[in-house]
Amino acid sequence: MLCLLLLTLPAPALGRDCPEHFAGGTRPALTNPRLSADTTLLCYQAFAVLYSGLSRTPLYAAEHLTAARIEAARRVDRIDAFHEEERLPEAARSDLADYAGSGWDRGHMAPSGDMPSPSAQADSFTLANIVPQNPDLNRRLWAGIESSVRALTLARGDLFVVTGPLFEGTSVQSLRGRVLIPTRLFKAVYDANRGEAGVYLARNAAPGEAWEAISLEQLAAIGGIVAFPDLPDSVRRRIMALPEPRRDEYAGGPRSRREPGFLDWLAAELRRAARRAWRDVLRSLF
Repeated sequence: MLCLLLLTLPAPALGRDCPEHFAGGTRPALTNPRLSADTTLLCYQAFAVLYSGLSRTPLYAAEHLTAARIEAARRVDRIDAFHEEERLPEAARSDLADYAGSGWDRGHMAPSGDMPSPSAQADSFTLANIVPQNPDLNRRLWAGIESSVRALTLARGDLFVVTGPLFEGTSVQSLRGRVLIPTRLFKAVYDANRGEAGVYLARNAAPGEAWEAISLEQLAAIGGIVAFPDLPDSVRRRIMALPEPRRDEYAGGPRSRREPGFLDWLAAELRRAARRAWRDVLRSLF
């Protein structure tokens, strides 16, 4: 029964656009050609990611948050279910073993606390939505930033959000020589109703307490990503008043401090074997 449930979970869509997750239906633009190589757009129920086979992380996750969605997300209990993204080529995707014993958290770009249903939350635990994140940052400041954006959504009605990593410098660290570790993380917020936007920016390091607000124009200059390409320059240059990070009680429970280990690997292998067995059955029938 468990295998059948795993096999029938909805898979992310490959090779199509999902404009509902992007402001104006337009995807963020990458101005750094090195970033755009070997990328795959993955569309999920409640968010989209542009995944990089070079960094083995998302380059961004995009969401359209509404007050109704946040209210629904408050009723969903967090269940950690990290899993590999099997729609990606095996050589390009990250796996649970990359994070096991690394000392780095598996940090969501589209937060599980934003997900309005159990199935959407399950989507958010794909490793295609995960970057190596400093534990202190992930469990304190970044959790507060995520909560504050949800609170702002409730106050404003709806927001478009683009979250992602920055890889700066000539020698970026990695997990097992495979998964690049971001130097900083950003969360860009756009209020289409008021025509204003701003970006949270934080270093991926301890102590995870300091952050700064920057403009979309500054983000493009620093990170080579234009989060909301359709906006006029006047909006991209201004920094909206972003609320101070403050974690709420609806963040899906305390963030797990358990590092992925043998049981995580075993569960992933069982899921993979079950899917392969199911494909073999289908081939024999058809």
